[in-house]
Formats: sequence, structure tokens, C-alpha cells
Amino acid sequence: MEKNLEFCKCTQVHKDIVKDVKENIPSEEILNSLSELFKAFGDMTRIKIIYVLFQKEMCVCDIAETLQMSQSAISHQLRVLKSARLVKFRKDGKVVYYSLDDDHVKYIFDKALLHVKE
Repeated sequence: MEKNLEFCKCTQVHKDIVKDVKENIPSEEILNSLSELFKAFGDMTRIKIIYVLFQKEMCVCDIAETLQMSQSAISHQLRVLKSARLVKFRKDGKVVYYSLDDDHVKYIFDKALLHVKE
């Protein structure tokens, strides 16, 4: 058992607190979506792709070259990121460019980066 943890010795449930918290818990659907979002952030390659896309909109070839990875590996991770609504794409002729889906992605990433740097 961890020595630095504190344990509550109280056995009385604080019903007013429990009621307030229960009323504010999001739906299972929203919590599942949130879980999927964090899963998408749970892979170093995807984190690298997101960081690269902070800098510039890029095609798969450019991302693969930047990260020294295969195009198929990048494409696979981009599908995951797109499914999580973290990246979007646009076509310009034969080229497909990827970018961050919206400013929320940068905000989430920036806050997490700030947290780990502290």
C-alpha cells in the first residue's frame, strides 16, 4: 500500500454533495466521446502529427518525411485523428492537405503540454 496516500476514515455519505455531483455528470454518450478523444491523444505518433500540424497544413507525404515514417503509417494515424475530429482535410487537385480540425484541438494540446512541462 502507498504510504503517501491519505484515506478517509468517515463512513457517513454526504448526500447533498453526492446529489449535486450526480446531477452534473454528463451522459454516457458524452463521456464515451470524451474517452475516445483522450484515446486519440494516447499515441506518440498521433501527438507528433498534431504537433506538426500546428506548424502548417501538410499532405501525407510531407508529414511522413517530417516524421521519418511511412506514408501508410501516417495515413492510418490520420484516419484515427479524423475519426476523433482532431484533424480535417481539404483537396487541392490530387493533393490532400491535413490541418487541425479547429482551435479547440490546439487549446487542448497547449494546456496538456503546459501541464507536463510544469
